[in-house]
Amino acid sequence: MSTSIAAVSRIAFLASDVVVLSQPTLIATSQFTETYQSLAATSIRRPLLLPVPSGGDPGSTILRNGSGAALLSFTTSITSQTAIRLVLHAGELSSLPLVLHLAVKDDLSDVLVLRSAFPFFLLSYTPQQAHDNALLASRLSRTEKTAVVHVFYEHADGSVADIAEEEVQPFLLSQKLTPPPHKKGVCEDVNGSSGPSGAHIENASDLNGHNTVETNRVHRSNDVTAVESLKGTDVPGANTVKRGTPAAISGLYQLYESVALSTLSRTRRPCRPSTIRGGSNPHTVVFTLGNIPSSVEIDGVSFISIALLTPLPPSQILQAIPLSASRVIVLEQVHRSNTKWTPLYLDVVDALQERQTSSPVLVQSVWFTSVEQVSAPSLLKLLHATSSLRHTSPLQLGNETLSLAPTPAPYVPKHESSYTKILSHVFGARLEISNSTDLVVTHGTIATSPEYALGRVRGQLDQRAQLIKSVQELMEVGEVGAELHKLLAQWIQVQDDSSKSRSVGDQVIAALESSKLSNVLVDRILALKAHFPVRSRWIVGSDAWSYDLGSSGLHHAIASGLDINILILDTLPYSSRNSADPHRRKQDVGLYAMNHGDIYVASAAVYSSYAQVLQAVMEADRHKGPSVVLAYLPYQADDSPALEVLKETKLAVDSGYWPLYRWDPVKEARGEEPFTLDSDAVKNDLQQFLDRQNHLSQLIHSKPQLATELVSSLGENVKEARRRKAQQAYMDLLVALDTPPLLVLYASDGGTAEKYAKKLINRAKIRGMSASLGALDSMTIEGLAQEEYVVFVTSVAGQGEPPQNGRQIFKALNAAALRGEKPFSKLRYSVFGLGDSHYWPRPEDAHYYNKPGKDLDLRLEQLGGERFADLGLGDDQDADGPETGYKVWEPKVWKTFGVDSIEIKEAEPDPITNEHIKAASGYLRGTIAEGLEDTTTGALAASDTQLTKFHGIYQQDDRDIRDERQAQGVEPAFSFMIRVRTPGGVCTPEQWLQMDQISDEHGNGTFKITTRATFQFHGVIKRHLKPSIQKINRVLMDTLAACGDVNRNVICSAIPTLSKLHARVYEFSKLVSSHLLPRTTAYHEIWLDKKMVAGEAVKDVEPLYGEFYLPRKFKIAIVVPPTNDVDVFANDLGFIAIVDEHGELAGFNVTVGGGMGVTHGNKKTYPRMADVIGFCTVEQGPIVAENVMLTQRDNGNRADRKNARLKYTIDRMGLDVFKAEVEFRLGYKLAPARPYTLDRNVDDFGWTVGEDGRHHVTLFLENGRVQDEPGRDFKTGLREIAKIHKGAFRLTANQHLVLSDIATNDVPEIKSLLAQYKLDNLNYSGLRLSSSACVAFPTCGLAMAESERYLPVLVDKVEKICEENGLRNDSIVMRMTGCPNGCARPYLAEVAFIGKAPGSYSMLLGGGYFGQRLNKIYRETVSEPEILAILRPMIKRYALERQEDEHFGDFVIRAGYIAPTTEGKYWYDKMGGEGKYKEVSTL
Repeated sequence: MSTSIAAVSRIAFLASDVVVLSQPTLIATSQFTETYQSLAATSIRRPLLLPVPSGGDPGSTILRNGSGAALLSFTTSITSQTAIRLVLHAGELSSLPLVLHLAVKDDLSDVLVLRSAFPFFLLSYTPQQAHDNALLASRLSRTEKTAVVHVFYEHADGSVADIAEEEVQPFLLSQKLTPPPHKKGVCEDVNGSSGPSGAHIENASDLNGHNTVETNRVHRSNDVTAVESLKGTDVPGANTVKRGTPAAISGLYQLYESVALSTLSRTRRPCRPSTIRGGSNPHTVVFTLGNIPSSVEIDGVSFISIALLTPLPPSQILQAIPLSASRVIVLEQVHRSNTKWTPLYLDVVDALQERQTSSPVLVQSVWFTSVEQVSAPSLLKLLHATSSLRHTSPLQLGNETLSLAPTPAPYVPKHESSYTKILSHVFGARLEISNSTDLVVTHGTIATSPEYALGRVRGQLDQRAQLIKSVQELMEVGEVGAELHKLLAQWIQVQDDSSKSRSVGDQVIAALESSKLSNVLVDRILALKAHFPVRSRWIVGSDAWSYDLGSSGLHHAIASGLDINILILDTLPYSSRNSADPHRRKQDVGLYAMNHGDIYVASAAVYSSYAQVLQAVMEADRHKGPSVVLAYLPYQADDSPALEVLKETKLAVDSGYWPLYRWDPVKEARGEEPFTLDSDAVKNDLQQFLDRQNHLSQLIHSKPQLATELVSSLGENVKEARRRKAQQAYMDLLVALDTPPLLVLYASDGGTAEKYAKKLINRAKIRGMSASLGALDSMTIEGLAQEEYVVFVTSVAGQGEPPQNGRQIFKALNAAALRGEKPFSKLRYSVFGLGDSHYWPRPEDAHYYNKPGKDLDLRLEQLGGERFADLGLGDDQDADGPETGYKVWEPKVWKTFGVDSIEIKEAEPDPITNEHIKAASGYLRGTIAEGLEDTTTGALAASDTQLTKFHGIYQQDDRDIRDERQAQGVEPAFSFMIRVRTPGGVCTPEQWLQMDQISDEHGNGTFKITTRATFQFHGVIKRHLKPSIQKINRVLMDTLAACGDVNRNVICSAIPTLSKLHARVYEFSKLVSSHLLPRTTAYHEIWLDKKMVAGEAVKDVEPLYGEFYLPRKFKIAIVVPPTNDVDVFANDLGFIAIVDEHGELAGFNVTVGGGMGVTHGNKKTYPRMADVIGFCTVEQGPIVAENVMLTQRDNGNRADRKNARLKYTIDRMGLDVFKAEVEFRLGYKLAPARPYTLDRNVDDFGWTVGEDGRHHVTLFLENGRVQDEPGRDFKTGLREIAKIHKGAFRLTANQHLVLSDIATNDVPEIKSLLAQYKLDNLNYSGLRLSSSACVAFPTCGLAMAESERYLPVLVDKVEKICEENGLRNDSIVMRMTGCPNGCARPYLAEVAFIGKAPGSYSMLLGGGYFGQRLNKIYRETVSEPEILAILRPMIKRYALERQEDEHFGDFVIRAGYIAPTTEGKYWYDKMGGEGKYKEVSTL
């Protein structure tokens, strides 16, 4: 950080009441901001900090906040635009107690325009001088209530002796000191110094100094400032003293001297208005205004460095020029000048005119740009070359040898490339960004302003109009040949065509250049040939333009009528929308532009809808006239992760803060609706409102008496409601005579806390108490304050955070405590918390255990509540789980109410489980059909959401915006995930196109290839469910049994090279899937509108599943060695293909008992690899699958879903007993397993040729997400391929895609499309190609941390470590899931991360490279810095010490990092690392 900026920022912060800071394009690069943030964290002083965005108007912000402030400070790195805006407000600003601290680099051009606008102008060259002058300026401004400009060099070197914080305010308020009267004819020094050592100044101590200091005289009265007296406002006779007159300048100078004297008294360092270096009788005096090296010395030359530029009395200038001087040079560091002669040069000339001497003095103005140009040789050369030159314009120092570096282009934040890449992609060579930063090099910084860009566009359009006119005139010239005339006419016709105008124009240019036609029109056309192609012209700007539509130049562009497109980037994050200056309201640029009537307007957000952005920019380009596209891009800093930008965008768009829309005035002219709303969330809310209104309107139109009945019955309804309320009050009174009412509030994410709250309510009612139940966030502080007895039941979410439905009240309680309130004087309470003491095993994390319950208990007491029963804690690690702690706590509650002795004879109702729901569902019907018709909510009933899983549908909500919607008082943004059943993972091109269309029309515009080798759609709202499923069925696919407690999608190896074998295995997978499919007709009735046969006379029957179906899900995989791409051992049932000596499929080895799901902290749950139990033939396979599944159906644990999978059934029964039961059901024994070999579980990317001569190509789709994004239009590319592909699409269980069965003749066309859409790019690290992730946030309701959106970011960082150690191309299987359910099969990966809380994961190591061994927990809780710190030395050691063909998972075991997992039920043994790598735990 700059020492000068740090010193000045500190003084501004400590001295001011209000600090206005102008921010650069990137907030993170502002050194002022960094200093203020540091001071805010450590200083006791708290000034009001008001940021002004880049390009904003600081003057208006200062003026709005100036009244009442004792001192204001404005800090910025100066730009020409900022300087101009300050000048515009100078008349008002100059009367405020304001210090303008302006940092410069090597150019004073911009700040010098302020010199004449403000009464004081200070210039600092060193950090210490900047510190002292900042202090001086603050006191001067505060005491005199006037503005002071303080300019300082931000890159100056040197140390700073800071004034103590506690001394700043006393200094500003201390008594004013007055210097003694000036001694005529003596060059005085206000600070009593005789100048720098080595310099001898005759009859003077320095330019403006004194030799004595008087400290007991007050310069002015307390109620009238000296500056005001000089303005003639309060002092009699002072009206004749005007600013700029010698008397006024002298008066201001004395004010400066007085404050400088006070500063000297406090700091013991002089603040000189100028310093002199050089001999006593110089022949040349050089006034320097700029950063000049102190080492420059020339005999006979005196250097005067100016620190006080305003006021600068002529007498002080004359005193500095001895009679021996015959030449005066004014040397200034400027890159340009707004006037021919600089103000300082004119001041020197004016002063010399008053000099009483007959000797002429040559005065010259010289400027330089870089400090490297100022040296003794260069100055001597200038002196000799211009010794008698009376020049007519300023001279440039070192001009003859000067080679200036071009002005660097300003930095463009990386996030903004999201939009500029889209423009480049859409318009290609036609694109012209008229205020591109690249123009700064040749046109200066002004090139980025909208006014300049508008002028460029106007000039270009005028030139093109001239070109068109010249072409038309040339066509009328008789000498023009027929061919040329045809080309000219053709170009006139296509002049506005985006592609033809260029191609035909090139032909015209070639024809003219080869023509011998001699005509001035030809020369003119060739001179304008750059304008033949039509351009897409864009001006790109920031939201700072919307603060002042007039002065930003935006108004001129909108009102110009020119064919120009304006892209305005709004970077304010939604979560920071209320932190801006409330007085600086952004103007609604979109509304402003639409009011013009002829402007195309669009509001877009690339992180919300990429397709809508494309549509908006293309429509804007087609519009003939001005177009405005408002683009949302919320980020705090250049290093803000894309995930953060995505979340902020979703919050803004879905809440309606940033609506997506398009306004096309051309449609209005045609009589069409010009406005198109593209925000799905807003559209859905609006549609629901309109549907309700429309429904009511139709009822009233059809039955006019209904409106009368509705109104007439209102009085009766009110009477009835009052009667019921009175009756309830009476009953409550009777109950309260015995016991007071009890309110139970719960906060629960997973449902456990809610279950215990309901349990307490039931037991209270059985005891005759009046008890009511509610979610914690349903209550306000005011409501709680009216309650007498309240029980709180809460679980834990994330890192010690309260659950979602309790966070608002937690925040409110914390805020009330900070305010010192005690609203709960009558509240008596008790808290029961649920948690897992092992969830956070590290000592430093132990406080997260049951943190919400503990915090709530203490906070309620702090707010005045009285505890009626001590805090109860339920621990998942207890023998009986939370029940152990609950049994201790609950009797204390009953004792408080005196009902502990009541004997309970009535049995408590059993909780409703999934088994009850399935049995009562009518074979998976439930009330799904009725729920789909309910338009009052976007959700289905809770019981129905368990049943829709059997139909391939999960209810979800957008968790990114859940808190925001809850704060708004609306229900979560419900949507649904649809999973397709795709046996074997194969689909046709027609089916792929249908999936693509469904994702656009009914989903979120993307779809995902899952780890079960099928399609998954997200963001489908309720009313789109049935149309989506109907469209899936139209292409002979369905969603039945894609989820739920049934056999799910059967997967098989992709194996593109073994075509015949894949065909057999694929057919087998379809056969098994069909054989185990549920037989209920509910799916066809609900989704396909098929009617039940014979009404309800014929009932459904499930021959395999029965009315209870399976205890839990059941998964089957079929693998073809040696590639284990389906992770066969992770499945409940697996078939390992065995090939005979003829290469034919002989049958399968059968595996049983695999499964991935785990519950954090619950050691009764664990992952398990399947065991091989024998061999079966192809024909026997479906029957074997049926009987394995039926054995699980009849023996699985239906009492505890966490232990209901087949893996637990086998471990409970024993593998041999389970196998015997299966063979008993089969009626024969399985044959012995046959040998096989597996060597990998990753996909083989790139092109291969199958046995049948057909070609196949495996494409990398990171984490299976099929979408378009800037630079990677994969979704569009695959759509175009599907239109011409004649083979099949194979989805892999690693979430990638195989284009298969491509004929040799079709390969070039496929390759061309792959290259066009960059789908053929396999230049990825081995780590990335082997990675996989589940969906997790924002849609998965079970997710605890990010997965799909975060793993690519983590891989970016880990693969750099791999590349540093030469492992870029080495495959390391890394997987991540957002929860421990294991959808991405993380427990078989070499490195895995399982989400525990946002940003926190369990880290697992030691899995087998080809899925043959489970990994084990290495660290229970890690964040990204810890992950990288662990992997860096581990990967380095692997690179150095690995054995030949040794994989990473094997190495970490051999190297002693982790112990191998030999069996699933021993998974927890030796977890946490081995030996010196073992994790220290609290247990």
